[in-house]
Amino acid sequence: MQDKLRVKIIDVCDKKIAAKGSSVGLSFYAFFANKNDDPTLLMEVATWWIKTHQLDHFEKALKIKSMVLNNL
Repeated sequence: MQDKLRVKIIDVCDKKIAAKGSSVGLSFYAFFANKNDDPTLLMEVATWWIKTHQLDHFEKALKIKSMVLNNL
């Protein structure tokens, strides 16, 4: 996973947790604008989320942040 993507995921998770609490869930779409302006990056996250880790559509932000920090 690209470093810029790793930083973005952690930042989004931190903001969601701060706004809605530690039990907040999110999907990989949370890391992108409503338009598909970076399809390569979107596919990288989708592959990591769906194919590599077989995560559900919504997962806890704390779980995703932990996975990214631990380089899973």
